[in-house]
Amino acid sequence: MERDKIEVKDFSYDTLLGLFAGQPNFIRRYLVYRDIRERGYVIQPGPHDFRVFRRGHKPGTGKSQYLIRVLSERDLIDFDHLSRDVLTAINMRKQYLLAVVDDEDELTYYEVRVQDLTPIGEPATCSEPVQATLFGTYALAHLPPGTPLEEGWYGKRLDPERLLLRPVESIYLARRQCLTITRDGEPMTTEEFLDMAAEKDIEIREKEQVFSDLRDKGYIPRTGYKFGHHYRVYSGKKTHSEMLAHAIAPGASIPMSAVSRSVRLAHSVKKKMLFACIYNTDIRYVEFARIKL
Repeated sequence: MERDKIEVKDFSYDTLLGLFAGQPNFIRRYLVYRDIRERGYVIQPGPHDFRVFRRGHKPGTGKSQYLIRVLSERDLIDFDHLSRDVLTAINMRKQYLLAVVDDEDELTYYEVRVQDLTPIGEPATCSEPVQATLFGTYALAHLPPGTPLEEGWYGKRLDPERLLLRPVESIYLARRQCLTITRDGEPMTTEEFLDMAAEKDIEIREKEQVFSDLRDKGYIPRTGYKFGHHYRVYSGKKTHSEMLAHAIAPGASIPMSAVSRSVRLAHSVKKKMLFACIYNTDIRYVEFARIKL
């Protein structure tokens, strides 16, 4: 009706739009449908909101390329639900997109992928554990420059005799039997240290799991505080990091507006944006990237 290609008896465009506007999410879905049609794609209802065919393809004689979910900028991203949708799309050999409608009815499209981080190295190994003393939640080891720990990008050099290790590094190395921690002259177990660190950092358990997974795969995670995320991640000993990673606790949700800020920042510094979603002992890396149709 908007294109003056059909008429509906007893309805004007406005009254017909008003009739359907009471359906949840209708206006947003209509805006996305219209935008994709105007871009020359064939679009139909799909297992999420829409499926979009490749240019020049149509139902019965072609294949669909995208599965699209329509969201508002104020919607929450449920990562458990989202990753299941993405895996469904992968099994159907489709690309999964989010079509986000902002409060001024502008559209932004994001491709969402479950990123399989291929191991590029080996987990930490050592001939014997390093002795470290706990100061607050930091472990201090007396080590000269050039030791394997420092060569592996662990810790921060305080002076020629001392190496300071962050809590996530200490926990990872202790679990690998590469570090023993003492406090007031008494040895601490890894779990005791983790419980103590959790009193100071409520995210330490999620951060530690993601740090350990990345390290086991050979990546080097360093703090991503300057980028507003848990880690910046290096593929080997390179000058610049290639990814930003943020640990997501099981069942957690994040507003789409926060995801948008993260993606824009990551792209501005030429990095991938990964949300590391924790499922028991498994970690699923979900990547968001803006896409132009």
